[in-house]
Amino acid sequence: MRFDTIILGAGAAGMMCAAHCGGRVLVIDHAKAPGEKIRISGGGRCNFTNLHAGPQNFLSQNPHFCKSALARYTQWDFIDLVGRHGIAWHEKTLGQLFCDGSSKQIIAMLLAEIDRAGAELWLHTSLRDLRKTETGFSLSVEREGARHDLSCANLVLATGGKSIPKMGATGLAYDIAAQFGLRVTETRAALVPFTFPDGRFKDLSGVSVPARLSNARASFDEALLFTHRGLSGPAVLQLSSYWREGEAIRVNLIPDLPLFDLLRERRQSAGRKALTTELARHLPTRLVEYLSARIPMHGNLADQSDAALQALTDALSNWVLTPAGTEGYRTAEVTLGGIDTDGLSSKTMEARDVPGLFAIGEAVDVTGWLGGYNFQWAWSSGHAAGKAIAGRVQPTTL
Repeated sequence: MRFDTIILGAGAAGMMCAAHCGGRVLVIDHAKAPGEKIRISGGGRCNFTNLHAGPQNFLSQNPHFCKSALARYTQWDFIDLVGRHGIAWHEKTLGQLFCDGSSKQIIAMLLAEIDRAGAELWLHTSLRDLRKTETGFSLSVEREGARHDLSCANLVLATGGKSIPKMGATGLAYDIAAQFGLRVTETRAALVPFTFPDGRFKDLSGVSVPARLSNARASFDEALLFTHRGLSGPAVLQLSSYWREGEAIRVNLIPDLPLFDLLRERRQSAGRKALTTELARHLPTRLVEYLSARIPMHGNLADQSDAALQALTDALSNWVLTPAGTEGYRTAEVTLGGIDTDGLSSKTMEARDVPGLFAIGEAVDVTGWLGGYNFQWAWSSGHAAGKAIAGRVQPTTL
């Protein structure tokens, strides 16, 4: 069976690409359903893009690579597509857009776009063999126990990264890239919780607080969540993409609170109150109790000197911690690193030295922040490859 284009992976990027390729297109995935990461994202409501999406929100060894695709298919283009399909949405925080209803609406929208484009979708299909030919690529796949030999002029790698292996994630895209001589950068779990095996935060499990987390390379002001394994929450997930093993992180529990001044004022008007009671007005009580066993905060407000109040403020705004590690790919939302962008065209996503081979989405060394940015990269890169393929396709027949 001959196709103009075969896309490996029925995720966000793969389906977006299929909707724009033109010609005879086949999308292949080993999963039982398309768009599984879309389905579980955003608590089931899919944080499908971000109002502020731009190149500054992405990590890559080449920070300029993502600019072309992001500029040619923006968040506004995707918002328009969502609107045309009658999907209601809302902004949650920091420009993050979610479906009012269900993430399944985004999947249904993409499937409708694929159907409109006339593309085929094969699920429960596994790749058994792949080779380059003079006219493109030959593939051998297994579907429902039967073997099929396929060929195509264009092959798109849209199988994602290694994140969440229980959903079937593998390093297939990296293996294929290596097979055809494309370099793959170091891959790591990203947007992932930090772990502390000593269980130090077990008693704080479930406590959340606005915080500023930082290291030498980045700083994020978002929620911090204590867990029985360590630290999670948006601020932690964001910083994890910039963290390396053995590095310390700094936690500011009062990022926008002039605590020193507030405590000095309260010392005059409510000096008999316990210092811990006063702190519990600004921080969760369980957190204050936990910190009181580690930071001097005994006695009443009236007992505190300016120096003591300043020392307390400094301690709460500069809590230094060294995570033992992360929860790894098991819970990581994305994979940092991937197919080296030096080997790809930023305009078309095609491999420079392998005509007809394209790589898009999470498989590529472009990783977004938390908050809809990685989906936007999927839409933008999938659109870029699809449009590039559409410009050269000459429809084939069986």
